[in-house]
Amino acid sequence: MRKQDFDYHLPPELMAQAPLPERSASRLLVLDRATGETHDSTMRQLPQWLRAGDLLVFNDTRVWPARLLGHKDSGGAVELLLERLADADRGWFHLGVSKKPKPGGRIVVAEDCGFEVLERDGPLFLLRTLDGSDIPAHLARHGHVPLPPYIERSDTPGDHQRYQTVFARDPGSAAAPTAGLHFDDGLLAELQGQGVGIDFVTLHVGAGTFQNLREDELDRVVLHREWCRVGAALVERIAATRAAGGRVIAVGTTATRTLESAAAGGELQAFEGDTQLFIRPGSEFRVIDGLITNFHLPQSSLLMLVCALAGTEFVLAAYQHAVAERYRFFSYGDACLVLP
Repeated sequence: MRKQDFDYHLPPELMAQAPLPERSASRLLVLDRATGETHDSTMRQLPQWLRAGDLLVFNDTRVWPARLLGHKDSGGAVELLLERLADADRGWFHLGVSKKPKPGGRIVVAEDCGFEVLERDGPLFLLRTLDGSDIPAHLARHGHVPLPPYIERSDTPGDHQRYQTVFARDPGSAAAPTAGLHFDDGLLAELQGQGVGIDFVTLHVGAGTFQNLREDELDRVVLHREWCRVGAALVERIAATRAAGGRVIAVGTTATRTLESAAAGGELQAFEGDTQLFIRPGSEFRVIDGLITNFHLPQSSLLMLVCALAGTEFVLAAYQHAVAERYRFFSYGDACLVLP
């Protein structure tokens, strides 16, 4: 398989540049794998597509204000994007700069915020704060919301709240788990009221999620690393859900990647650590039965994950339908539900 097999045409105006006024007001395209049919629906109608005993698994990561704007000692502008912390005062960053700095170089963000370049590892740079202070404190004072590159505007105060799920609690992501953005407290309460279970994993989303695949042949692709965690209590709950005839529905590709990474040995187990799992057509799903997710970029690993679950031909036909019906795409866009 080649990445070109997962291409589709998307008019630029369908790339959502801002969220809707209400989280649960998004449209929902339902892909019914049992019948091969698609249905136009809404997120507020999600409860009618689920049933008592189903279990929704969300990603509870919290997005850092991970984007910093600074300059090198030479004066050249630098955009810093935190990928992950190494220690409180050290972190791995993506650097947007015309000429990459060498070890020993310095980057100034503000009078009270500067970094020294320690080393480079591929696209990432290890930086240390000049005064030994904590990086999260600098992000809180000077950081910007790390909006995806296809959102062609600066972040606003509203993004600090809307580019974050209502249940976010574990800081560490450079991008939001966007399928969860469609859920507000009212929708979550309605689902629980009808007997749908809700639980959480954690995966800290890296900026690599937006990077184009470098290899054309999928067998040669090595994905970026992301840290994730599945607790023992969730493992037991998933087993109980299955035993009672319920279905496990992942909310987002990040929740899917986390659960399937924890079952990579053949059976779901508690897990904490890095994953580079690349789910593509031909991959086996050991945990999830269905998926709620946003619409993804052409030729992306996230689109390939959805195709692995629902079938490439079915998914690409559904995307063509979504384009024709003017659905909103990507992080602030609409959602789709892949039914078991």
